[in-house]
Amino acid sequence: MVDPRRHWEQVYETKTADAVSWFQARPNTSLAFIADSGLSPDAPVIDVGGGASTLVDHLLDLGYTNLSVLDISAQALAQAKARLGAARARRVHWLVQDVTRFVPPQPYALWHDRAVFHFLTDEAARSAYLTALRRSVAPGGTVIVATFATDGPTQCSGLKVTRYDANTLNALFGSEFERMATARDMHVTPWGSIQAFTYLRLRRRE
Repeated sequence: MVDPRRHWEQVYETKTADAVSWFQARPNTSLAFIADSGLSPDAPVIDVGGGASTLVDHLLDLGYTNLSVLDISAQALAQAKARLGAARARRVHWLVQDVTRFVPPQPYALWHDRAVFHFLTDEAARSAYLTALRRSVAPGGTVIVATFATDGPTQCSGLKVTRYDANTLNALFGSEFERMATARDMHVTPWGSIQAFTYLRLRRRE
């Protein structure tokens, strides 16, 4: 059985952020969904499995002031900190944790996850993730989740994934979350292959 922490540490010890298939210079769909959420600049936002993603760079540029990035890999977060530089990195809360065991230090107005949930291929892991999410997202808060679409890859980084369409993904969150928007995104990897993603934006009911 693969040890997730060891796996992802090895990935980021051997590859730079722009040499992995999920790299985005500008995460346009995520940024559009976040903008449509109508958050205030000081609203608490968490990027789950954010790793070395550039999303945090763009959110800082847009004036968001209460940002957290969670990842199981300390090496991934170290890459992000180095890219931002010491001064900007100090403006972010960095959390080295497994999301399925996450106990939030504060409630969040927005939970963003691009390409973590689809790695949770067994029911117990998905249930633990959803428990952590419900502990974390404040009433009225926003959840943005992106997974491989049903015609997307069946594996990523040597690991199997579960693929979703918007309806199947939405059903997992239950009636306490209201579906606000969906999108289909065709991601182009650094080496030019195309991967289909399903994006879903939900609002937690008050």
